Amino acid sequence: MKYIAEINIMTRSEILDPQGKAVKLGLHNLQMDTIDNVRIGKHIRLEVDADTEEQARTTVDSACKQLLANLIMEEYSFDLHTA
Repeated sequence: MKYIAEINIMTRSEILDPQGKAVKLGLHNLQMDTIDNVRIGKHIRLEVDADTEEQARTTVDSACKQLLANLIMEEYSFDLHTA
């Protein structure tokens, strides 16, 4: 069965996010002063072939831990659904 994984990777809240700061400044320069605490992350979409949903979850979790996310600086979450 084919599954779709929607992965979100964000810099940990205690880590400085210079891209987020730059976007926040740009938004404030556009008079959007009500926007605060901008964080920039990554969104990754994967297709996984697996026999069960649990097997697909294990595969996606391993991909995140081993390659997609830097666990020292980033945290991740994902949603899984059938294709």
